Amino acid sequence: MRLMLCIALLASASILPATTQASTTKHVRYVHKVVRPSGIGVVVDQAKMVSLERPAKAMFVGNPSIADVTVVDAKHAFILGKTFGVTNLIALDAAGRQIANQQITVVNGQQAVTYNLGAGQYNFSCTHAHCETAPRPGDPTTYWQNTEGAIATHEDAAVKNATNAGTTGSPQ
Repeated sequence: MRLMLCIALLASASILPATTQASTTKHVRYVHKVVRPSGIGVVVDQAKMVSLERPAKAMFVGNPSIADVTVVDAKHAFILGKTFGVTNLIALDAAGRQIANQQITVVNGQQAVTYNLGAGQYNFSCTHAHCETAPRPGDPTTYWQNTEGAIATHEDAAVKNATNAGTTGSPQ
């Protein structure tokens, strides 16, 4: 219960605005900044279709570990966000001339929340309705091990159920 309350507080605290103080007054002014990716914005593990003005013979992604491109036809391609970061998409025509060079920004579809408790740091990945543990380097070892242990247990149960379903001929 206490952890759920902490997570709820964290989720609301993670959207606190930056504060600035005017030099002539003691009032606090809140500043909200919205950062929008330039070029093509893609969410991790999602795809976005891009269209070109002219037909392309080849399309390349600068860093394929951040995003991947799948060509549909000469004027359309899918960009898959693979991990956080920024790279670019270059399209060349049949003569080898550049017809497009667009920045690709891959972002997280969820909000990262960091909870600091004493010297410990605990990271969560949250949507508007739900938070899940998401340990990162620097988080306590036991927090990391508990999260990874829960994932391994869940995966082992799924493999066991899939194996049992395959041997009995009916789903469990």
